[in-house]
Formats: sequence, structure tokens, C-alpha cells
Amino acid sequence: MGARPATKPHLLLLLATALVSSPAWSLAQGSPATFGPVFEDQPLGLLFPEESTEEQVTLACRARASPPATYRWKMNGTEMKLEPGSRHQLVGGNLVITNPTKAQDAGVYQCLASNAVGTVISREAVLRFGFLQEFSKEERDPVKAHEGWGVMLPCNPPAHYPGLSYRWLLNEFPNFIPTDGRHFVSQTTGNLYIARTNASDLGNYSCLATSHMDFSTKSVFSKFAQLNLAAEDPRLFAPSIKARFPTETYALVGQQVTLECFAFGNPVPRIKWRKVDGSLSPQWATAEPTLQIPSVSFEDEGAYECEAENSRGRDTVQGRVIVQAQPEWLKVISDTEADIGANLRWGCAAAGKPRPTVRWLRNGEPLASQGSAQNRVEVSAGDLRFSKLSLEDSGMYQCVAENKHGTIYASAELAVQALAPDFRQNPVRRLIPAARGGEISIACQPRAAPKATVLWSKGTEILGNSSRVTVTLDGTLVIRNISRSDEGRYTCFAENFMGKANSTGVLSVRDATKITLAPSSADINLGNNLTLQCHASHDPTMDLTFTWTLDDFPIDLDKPGGHYRRASAKETVGDLTILNAQLRHGGTYTCMAQTVVDSASKEATVLVRGPPGPPGGVVVRDIGDTTVQLSWSRGFDNHSPIAKYTLQVRTPPAGKWRQVRTNPANIEGNAETAQVLGLTPWMDYEFRVLASNILGTGEPSGPSSRIRTKEAVPSVAPSGLSGGGGAPGELVVSWTPMSREYQNGDGFGYLLSFRRQGSSSWQTARVPGADAQYFIYSNESIRPYTPFEVKIRSYNRRGDGPESLTAIVHSAEEEMNVTWEPVQQDMSGILLGYEIRYWKAGDKEAAADRVRTAGLETIARVTGLYPNTKYHVTVRAYNRAGTGPASPSTNATTMKPPPRRSPGNISWTFSSSSLIIKWDPVVALRNESAVTGYKMLYQSDVHPTPILHLSSKNWIEIPMPEDTGRALVRIRTTGPGGDGTPAEVHIVRNGGTGMMVENAAVCPAPHAGAILSRSVAMLVLIGYLEL
Repeated sequence: MGARPATKPHLLLLLATALVSSPAWSLAQGSPATFGPVFEDQPLGLLFPEESTEEQVTLACRARASPPATYRWKMNGTEMKLEPGSRHQLVGGNLVITNPTKAQDAGVYQCLASNAVGTVISREAVLRFGFLQEFSKEERDPVKAHEGWGVMLPCNPPAHYPGLSYRWLLNEFPNFIPTDGRHFVSQTTGNLYIARTNASDLGNYSCLATSHMDFSTKSVFSKFAQLNLAAEDPRLFAPSIKARFPTETYALVGQQVTLECFAFGNPVPRIKWRKVDGSLSPQWATAEPTLQIPSVSFEDEGAYECEAENSRGRDTVQGRVIVQAQPEWLKVISDTEADIGANLRWGCAAAGKPRPTVRWLRNGEPLASQGSAQNRVEVSAGDLRFSKLSLEDSGMYQCVAENKHGTIYASAELAVQALAPDFRQNPVRRLIPAARGGEISIACQPRAAPKATVLWSKGTEILGNSSRVTVTLDGTLVIRNISRSDEGRYTCFAENFMGKANSTGVLSVRDATKITLAPSSADINLGNNLTLQCHASHDPTMDLTFTWTLDDFPIDLDKPGGHYRRASAKETVGDLTILNAQLRHGGTYTCMAQTVVDSASKEATVLVRGPPGPPGGVVVRDIGDTTVQLSWSRGFDNHSPIAKYTLQVRTPPAGKWRQVRTNPANIEGNAETAQVLGLTPWMDYEFRVLASNILGTGEPSGPSSRIRTKEAVPSVAPSGLSGGGGAPGELVVSWTPMSREYQNGDGFGYLLSFRRQGSSSWQTARVPGADAQYFIYSNESIRPYTPFEVKIRSYNRRGDGPESLTAIVHSAEEEMNVTWEPVQQDMSGILLGYEIRYWKAGDKEAAADRVRTAGLETIARVTGLYPNTKYHVTVRAYNRAGTGPASPSTNATTMKPPPRRSPGNISWTFSSSSLIIKWDPVVALRNESAVTGYKMLYQSDVHPTPILHLSSKNWIEIPMPEDTGRALVRIRTTGPGGDGTPAEVHIVRNGGTGMMVENAAVCPAPHAGAILSRSVAMLVLIGYLEL
């Protein structure tokens, strides 16, 4: 080692004496842990009402520290003198201010927490004082305008802090002005705007301003100002925006942004908003005078436009929303222990807009680069570098990021350590087993600061690096190709300028572990079982364990219900059995036999063949009305060539997958595209692809994106064509509505053709809407039960579909027709006719009414029946000797009448070019026929010819040009029992909404007293005439 200078022990003694008070040194000696202050509670900004009755303000501060922290406070950057008996007192770490005043106490406060380790300073807390003065006592000048003009009433709020909210009173409290399309109260200025005045606006107005502070609310009223209106100005005015949002609005991320826009005009303008982002089709965001963004983000930044529009013109205003942000940490410092004499680099980074600046504090004081010759400390924005750390560098450090919107602090403790080598916590292992022929690493990791130099010995022999022995840079001893001669005692010596220490362990050499039977690679099919063999030899004095991995991931042999099992319980046998092999079980298997000193391993590859994996990238193109072209990408073949593909289709969202016809019909395994055939026009579809090989069909691909086939002319005629019933003079034709899959296009409806049987010319009627299921043709000249030939076809905007077969439908009747099969006659007598007997259900047949026919007619008409009544009917033949036996009884039920109640509570709303009318739905009573829809007869002053509209719902929207002033509307129910009683309303366009009180204007209309079932009683006479 060489002789040491005589002065060195004294130098070490001085250093040791200085280190006793160091926190790190104390920790090494087993003293209680010390750490610097860490804030648990920091002061928050406070708004204190000047008129508050509270006598104290408390700014909180609490830090966790060992030893406990002491506290100081700064106000506006200057340390405060907290003397006993003053208004400022320290309670724990909290600052309590008694009887606070704006002149003496408003400002910026910070708390400093200190202990023996160092000092940290809290974030800034601003104490502000809120106030709201009274409105001026001077009388307000009246505001004059012509009725029909827009007007603004200024609020002129008194001096205040912070901002206010505003409302307006009309004449008396609490009659507040409503927020509607005509009135607007600016929450920026407090002014009241009326877009277009009318007589109801006359009166006295007062502005109510309210201040909301942390724990109090105050409101003040202005003097009343009178609004006087001169004679009405009937002229129409284009919009003029009076309440405008600024050309630039600044907001912080997360804040709510409110933009105001309101305009005068006649008619009252409509307000629209949009973001001017350069898109081709900007979407209007809202139709209110205020646009609110609840939690603004950088994506919301940009130009916004408000448009006010009425029938006379439009006006626009634009402004930008500029989003900024307070500082936010991206990277912070953390507590660090470092060796004396080492180098250290700390860094912190923050985001924000504007970009934050970064500065550093040590123990609460600004830290800058040192200008000394050593230049050990370098500060560069977010980087802090130390060269050759000294004990004086220990302490509390803070990184401070700030911009004009705020300041944030990140704190950490730096503990510089100086320690002599010490093996007590991490000695060299006492017994070190190693395998013959193997390699061993013996760690030497004493605790030391600065890092110790390390020397190894075997017995008394100092070890140096050789072909078999290496001492690494971190002091670890590595011995390779171990033999029995390497057994012995190994000692690690560690030394630094603080002292030295050593630690010893004994190396014991054991027999090596070897694989004696290695696993073999295998090729199996999905679902098969397989056993991989693995045998090993080892040192008999040690335990042997086997572990298996698949592609370097450990296999859990104890997992319940798993696919893996140990095949043998023998210690030297580690065979692995794979049960019901799946595709995921293919890969590289590694068997590892190991003891505590060494291990040996061998690999084998298992190939699992199975059905193909799912194809990918399904794309639909060349979309036609009944065909599309489908393409996909090849999936995994799972080690068996793909033989064919199958295409499937479904109709979203709940349709089931089904196979489709394709071109080519059989899609070979090397194909990646095919045409799908037989689709329905104008239908939404999703597609998927399945691949198959000799082992089966694999999982399907993911569904394609949803597509809609092109439109085409309907290809199927409507079914279920029938009819009958209705009111006198009506022909009711019904059919089965066509489902979505048969419509083939938009603008769907039905084209009905009908004519009296025997007539040569057809009449036609278009019935729009896919849900329509009946048509009523009214003509007073139609006789009851007149037969009509009827046929129907569907149409869409591409054209008309095929026509149905012709059906016979009878017009309405008031009777019941009864038909029967004739009796067989014999020579016993001459048939004179038939007798029809009919009686109400619940009556006895003896009370039946009777109708007789003469001759061989097999049809009769029965009149005078009750509505909504079930009848029993029989037929008997008669001759001179009397009547024969009765036919079997059949039943017929007459129809219920339509509801007597007309639609009520009719209301209407105008838009620029349409009229929306709503009414309460009519619910049929038990003795009335069901309501299937509504008929509305519409007659305007511009087009006096009435127009009939049909609706299946209790509302309808119809075109109404702006030049239409008045209209007459009649609404009635309709259904199988005929039309009900109409309700009549007169509508006048005035820019608002109207409502008719229920049954306020009802015009009665005649209707049939008894609506009869059109079903025919079909009877068969069984017996012969008895003479």
C-alpha cells in the first residue's frame, strides 16, 4: 500500500468531526431518519368582502418534516415580522390576520417551512378584497322609441370587484324580464336589449346587479328608467347586431368561455353561430344569443362568427378565441442521495401558454450559476448541474415555472453523503455453491460514499484478472470453468478516504446439471395431445426442479383446467404433456433443469396445424343496386394451405349473418376479391369473409364498413290487397305495407288503380309513405256494396314497380249480405225460396228476425242492424209444406262507429317556409272504431282551393310560403269505422306560436249511424226439403 503522510490521519479526523452533524452521516450511525419539509397544506388565494362581519382571515400552511418544521411568511416578497399582540399571528404554520383591511393586507403571501435539512417556500396566495357599491341615486332619463323598433337600456353598474351577474325588473320585484328571443341581458355590460318592441314592453325598468364572493352575496338595484313607445312603425328592418363579443377573447384551458351576440330587427332576427375553421361545410353550433364553451381546450381556439338573420337580411360579426394555459409540469425533480465528489444533473420542464420561464431556489433563496473558479453549480433554465458535490450542497431545492397566468413549484431534497465502507447491510454470501465447469459471480457491494475501491483475495492470495478470473468495474468477482481447485475462502476488501472494511465467503464446488434426454420437435393437428420428454442428471446433494417456457414465457402447470400437465413425478424426469392443443400452443418450448447453483436447458419446436385465421382488411367497392365487389387480405393459413373462401352478409344492426351468392361461385384459396350477387337495392349491409382448409373453417374477418346499395325501381308488387267497410259513399282499399327490404329506394309510396266493375276507364291515386296501408275514395254517387276492380303497385323516386293482380273490393254498405250453397232438390216438392233468420248474440233464436227470398237466389241483403253488434245467422229452404232444417249457424259482427271526439289542444308553429301543427291524439272508446290516422283539410288565403293531407301521427308539417297570412284548418280522425267529427281552427301568421283550447271550435259533420261489417255470411244447407 505504501507509507501514508503523517498529516493524513489528522485530516480524516477533522472530516469525521464535520460529518457527525450531517443528516446522511447520522442515518449511517442508526439515528432517527431526517428529511426536509414537504408541504401537506399550502395557502390558497382568498376573496374577502370589505363589508364582511368576519373578523379573521386564515392562510393555511402545514409541512411534514423531521425534525419538525418552523414557519415564516412573506408578503409581497418581504418577510413579515410576526410579533406577539400584532394583527398578524402564527398559529401552527397558519397565518391568521385579524380585522383585515384592503389598505394594509391586500397582497401576495407565501409560507416558508424550514428545518435542519433546509427550507421550502409555498406557492403564492393572493388576498383580495371584494366590494359592490350602490347605484347612483340620480333619476334615470326615460328611453323613447317607436313600437317595432329595437331598444337598449343601459345598466351603468356601480364600482365593483370582482365581476357581476345581471337581471332586469319590469315595474316591480320579482317581475324579472324573461330570457327569450326578443329580450337579452348582457352579462358583460349589464345592458338590456329588446330586439323589437311591442306594447307589452311599456313600463319602468330597473337593473339588478349581484356580486358573488367566496362566502357572501350582495345585490343592488338601480333607479327605475321608463320605456316610452311612440306609434307603431310597421316597417320591416334588417338585423343590426348591437351586443357584440370582442374581436379577441382570451381564456385559460378548462375555463368557461361565453360569447354574446344580439341584434335588433323586425321580424326578430334568428341568431346562429359557427366556428370559422376553414372547413367546406361549417356547422352552426347553437341558436342562442350566447355561445358557451364549458371547458375550453386548445382545439377550441380559432375564429367564431355570429350571424343574425330575418326575412329582410342578415348581419354578422367575427372574433377570435385565444386559448392560453397556466404552467403545468412535464418533468419534476425528486429526492436524491448522491456521493460526495460525484456529479449530478437535475432537470424539470413545464408546459404552458405563453411558454413558462424556469428558475431555481435553494432553501427558499434564488440559485444562480457560481462565478468562482471551480464553477461547481451551473443553472441553465430547466437544468441544474453540480460538479464535485460537497456537503454544503445538501438542502432543499425548488424548481419554479411561471408565466403571466400563474406559478408552480416542484420541491426535492438533495442529501450529499460521505460514508466509510460498511458491509453490515450487504455482506458477501457466507456459503457460495457453484457447479463444476460452470461460472459464478460473487458480488461485493458495501455501502460507501464516495464509491470504494475493491480488492479480492483467495485465502492469502491477492486475485488479479486472468483468463478465468475477472473483477468487474462494480467490484464483482467472476470465476469461469470452475473446478474443485477453486474451492476456498474469498474475501472482498473495500476502501475510500473515509476508511476501509472487508467481507468473506466460502466457495463450494458441486456436480453440474445436464439434460440427458432432450425434447423433440413435433407437428400436430388442432385438438391433438402431445408429450415432450425432458430428463436430467444433477448433483445428488441438491434438489432438482424443471420449468418449461413457451416462446420465453413461463408455463403454469398448476393452472386449473389448463392444457399443460407434468407427465411424471420422478425428480429427474420433467416430461410435459399438452392436452387438446390449440393454435396458440405452437412455438418454441424450452425445458430447464436447475439447482440452486446452475441450470441446463434444451429447446424443441411444436407446430400446431388448424383452420385458417381470420382474413383482414375487408373493403367494399363498385357498389351497385344488387352487387358489390369485395376484397380482403390473406390471413394466417395456420400451416395448412387455404382451400376456399366464403362470403357472408348481414343487415345491421341486428341482422344475422348469412352466406351470399358470389361470382365466381366457388372462391379459391389464392383469391383476394370476389363479386357479391343477389343483394337488395337501397339496403344497408356489412360483409365478412371466412377462410377454410382441410382442417375446417376458421374465424371470420371483422365486419366491413357499412354500405348502402344503390336505388332501383321496386321489383315486387304489394300483397294483401283487399278492402271494404268505411262510411256510406266510400270505397276503402287496404293492403299490406311493404317492408324495408322491398322498397328499393327513397320517396316510396303506393300507386292505386280502381274502377267500377264493368267500367272501361281506371282512376288512380298516389299514396305516399311506406307505412301507408289503406286508401279511402269518397264519392256520394257510389251505391252501397258496389263492386270495384282494384290493383296496386309501389313506386319510389327511381320509378314504378310491377302491378298486382286485380282484386274485387266492395264499397261501403249499411246492410249485411248473406250467401249460401243451394239445397239438393228431389221430387217431393217445388222449392219456393229461402228464409234467413238472424238474432243478436245473447238472445234466443226464437226472437230472431226473418227475411225471405223467392226463387233460386242464393244471396240476400239484411238491413236495419245495430252497429258494433255480433249476430248469429242461419238459412232454411221452404216450399208450400213449410221450412226445412236450418243450416249450421254462422256469426257476423257489425262495425263500430268512428270516435265522436274531435282532435283537441291544437297548436301550431311557424318557420320561414313551413307550418307545423300538433294536436292531442284521439283515443277511441270501447264502443268506437280504432283511429288509424288523421285527415287535415287545409285552405289558405293565397290558395283558396282546399288541400287534403293525411298523417299517421298527431302532428304534421306542411309548406306555407311567407306571403301566406291566414289559413283555415279542419282536422278529423279516420279509421276502419269511417271519419270522425272535425275540429276547425283559424291560423294567422304573426311570427309566434298559437294554440286552440280543446273543443273551442268544432264543426259537426254527419256520419253513418251504423257502419256494418262487410264480411259475408257463407252458409251451407245440409238437409232436403220435407213436404
